[in-house]
Amino acid sequence: MSAVFNFTFVPWFRSVAPYIHMHRGKTFVVGLAGEAIAAGKLHLIAQDLALIQSMGVKIVLVHGFRPQVNEQLRLKGHPARYANGMRITDSVALDCAQEAAGQLRYEIEAAFSQGLPNTPMAGSTVRVISGNFITARPVGIVDGVDFQHSGLVRKVDVAGISRTLEMGSMVLLSPFGFSPTGEAFNLTMEEVATSVAIALQADKLIFVSEVPGIRVRPSEPESDDNPIDTELPLATAEQMLAQAASPQQPTDIAFYLQHCVKACKAGVERSHIIPFAVDGALLLEIYVHDGIGTMVIDEKLEELREATPDDVGGILQLIEPFERDGTLVKRDRTEIERDIANYSLIEHDGVIFACAALYPYPEARTAEMAALTVSPQNQGQGDGEKILKRVEQRARAMGLDSIFVLTTRTMHWFLKRGFVQVDPDWLPEARKRKYSWDRRSMVFVKKLT
Repeated sequence: MSAVFNFTFVPWFRSVAPYIHMHRGKTFVVGLAGEAIAAGKLHLIAQDLALIQSMGVKIVLVHGFRPQVNEQLRLKGHPARYANGMRITDSVALDCAQEAAGQLRYEIEAAFSQGLPNTPMAGSTVRVISGNFITARPVGIVDGVDFQHSGLVRKVDVAGISRTLEMGSMVLLSPFGFSPTGEAFNLTMEEVATSVAIALQADKLIFVSEVPGIRVRPSEPESDDNPIDTELPLATAEQMLAQAASPQQPTDIAFYLQHCVKACKAGVERSHIIPFAVDGALLLEIYVHDGIGTMVIDEKLEELREATPDDVGGILQLIEPFERDGTLVKRDRTEIERDIANYSLIEHDGVIFACAALYPYPEARTAEMAALTVSPQNQGQGDGEKILKRVEQRARAMGLDSIFVLTTRTMHWFLKRGFVQVDPDWLPEARKRKYSWDRRSMVFVKKLT
């Protein structure tokens, strides 16, 4: 059992290392739905947040309290009233909100104070600091509805929050704000989290929510052919919002999506919607390539470019498994360093997921495409075609008429993309001298005219 564990743990830990390095020193704003706390998920989420902070991430945690306030109102025999998806906060509801916020802050601070042996919190020291970081204004009367003590964020104390984060503490915010005259206003967790993320220009805004994420075709039942969209371009998200009805409850498609779009348009490049029902959802979203929920992005995270000397390690890590099983001819580090200018690659979030090298033979007006590799977790997503097109562009820019490949296993992939098989005697003389007759690789050529 120990050997099996070691066999799986070591490659897994190495695979998440690039994300640990990438996120160190970054600022994440996490909006935690009150429903997650009501569902008993707080202690596990606190453990994950403490672990993420221990890896150098600065965290602002904004908690919600919808179900807790509604429960307080129920106990007092007072109805919960909403209009356009927003709570109407009368004096009784304001008292209930203050009671709920106080209780939740106590529970959250207690969760981060755990230190039991044999738990993820063992040895951790998480300082949680709250404060009057939010200045608010009243919603007022909208469409004839007086929202009374419901408010909106007017200003975020960026300097105060930043100083607290720099001290190594986690900032905890309740959905409350205060006016310059000292009046308290009930805010929404979603608006506070979004406003804080924008004000701090945070690297991520993450909603830990009741919903699993966003589907492009939300009206259809979820199936294997209609999964959660793990990456949603901002333009697509805006189109979905334009077609969606006004959100009334958290399960409505626009409820969280509108805040993700607002944040992305204001400079927060990545906004996430993840399900609290999945244990470890925060870790899966942050440290696994495909994540667990939906990420709204204002840029194409995938970058297709030529390689630099800094990419040698990433290329070696990508191609090594394919060299080991015989799919690729083995190349040592010295060879790749020498030929690094020949490589093109696809990088996603700092990790190389595809590459290929182009070796020209100008005298024969052709070039070899070698070491074409796509990470197993990205195969079937078109990265191979993207790299092929980039190599073709580079070959055309050199004035070449064709490109060729040598392969023993992937001949069908090349045939489908316009390559034709030729006899090894077709190869340029310089390449023919290096041809391994023992390997018996097949040669495929594609004309670029």
